[in-house]
Amino acid sequence: MPLTPGDDAPTFAAQNQHDKRVVCQYDRPTVVYFYPRDDTPGCTIEAEGFDDSLSAYREAGVTVYGVSTDDVESHREFADEYDIAFDLLADPDGNIADSFDVPVENGAAARTTFVVVDGQVVATYEGVHPEGHAADVLEDLVETGIVSP
Repeated sequence: MPLTPGDDAPTFAAQNQHDKRVVCQYDRPTVVYFYPRDDTPGCTIEAEGFDDSLSAYREAGVTVYGVSTDDVESHREFADEYDIAFDLLADPDGNIADSFDVPVENGAAARTTFVVVDGQVVATYEGVHPEGHAADVLEDLVETGIVSP
């Protein structure tokens, strides 16, 4: 079962699509979403949703990370093809997924999203439907007072 609200969120480091090491330390509200595979229909819809909402997330002071078990090259191709502007983090060994207790089956992480504030999980979304998910998460952040509209 994935981490739930009240659990401490693990800090981690991973390579992004530009092969730069990214260290996640939760110095601001953070969305960490796990997705199964680059360049698949649902994952593309979800990534484009977060990218379309990225300016609103940034204006609200929220960092967004997408994580999958794909490698850096796969992330690079995916980000380039769909103009994804936020960090896609490579987790080829499933270590990040494991630290969040996200199931990995057949080498793919289950579609799960976490909102982390001050190092603690404040929301967990399991079995995510990709369409509209990014907008729903942002709306929840506003409704709960985590960020201002």
